[in-house]
Amino acid sequence: MPTELVIDRARIAETERLIRPYIRRTPVIGVAAADFGLRGAPILFKLEQLQHTGSFKARGAFANLLGRAVPPAGVVAASGGNHGAAVAFAARRLGLPAAIFVPSVTSPAKLARIRSYGAELVVGGERYADALAASERRIAETGALAVHAYDQEETLLGQGSIGLEIEDDAPAVETLLVAVGGGGLIGGIAAWYRGKVRIVAVESEGAPTLARAFAAGRPVNAPAGGIAVDSLAPRQVGGLMFPIARAFVDPEVRLVTDDDIRRAQTALWDVLRVATEPGGAAAFAALLSGRYRARGEERVAVLVCGANTTEVHLGA
Repeated sequence: MPTELVIDRARIAETERLIRPYIRRTPVIGVAAADFGLRGAPILFKLEQLQHTGSFKARGAFANLLGRAVPPAGVVAASGGNHGAAVAFAARRLGLPAAIFVPSVTSPAKLARIRSYGAELVVGGERYADALAASERRIAETGALAVHAYDQEETLLGQGSIGLEIEDDAPAVETLLVAVGGGGLIGGIAAWYRGKVRIVAVESEGAPTLARAFAAGRPVNAPAGGIAVDSLAPRQVGGLMFPIARAFVDPEVRLVTDDDIRRAQTALWDVLRVATEPGGAAAFAALLSGRYRARGEERVAVLVCGANTTEVHLGA
């Protein structure tokens, strides 16, 4: 069955009901565009950085641990940091053993979060792909359940619950800007909206995974660098999300620079007192930099997806 039919609105709604007791329903707030020096209608922000563990990843983690059979060996996850923290948190909440594999580029803030939840933490390799390979070896040895950061059905279903909440709280939204790493977040949200809202992907120039996939017509390897390397830089987008993105995501991916992201972090702090990690500010960076320009009074929403950082690039 095609992925876009497997990850549908009915299953996302069912998953949202399953995970609802374990996650926070994060707020949507409106802010005058002029507060950021922009023109147009008020900007809506979905403040998902307020989620448990400081990112949207808790949704997919609980969807996996509640929706799949977990063996006695527990769960294993590879992560740039946020997914690992979410799986560790969910495992502790549900009384399950967890081992989290992360690369050496993972930020100290994310390492500290994972340790605080009591999971076994294994740091090794330079990039997410190295951590993934190490985690796969552990899974083969122990029979633990693999909880993939983005290329797993339950992960997309969990992340899709964000779309459900935004539609409930802000039904007039016309365009939603979403940062992309492996694509589980935008894939789940796009599967919820199914073309009802324009979904715009935003990536770091240092890690253009979806842009490269769209150009090639399939997921392909892309560079894995930039300031958001620990959250937006897998080698390629997931195979499960790609047909969804091709069907329901705007084909023009907006690429932002490291400086764009830093300015967005600063602006979010100065105006809203919202602290974000680079990946969490990337979607807003597209709007603030003009790489995405709202049309007239277009009603634009921005997903702020993560806050696990110790460096926020605060204004004076």
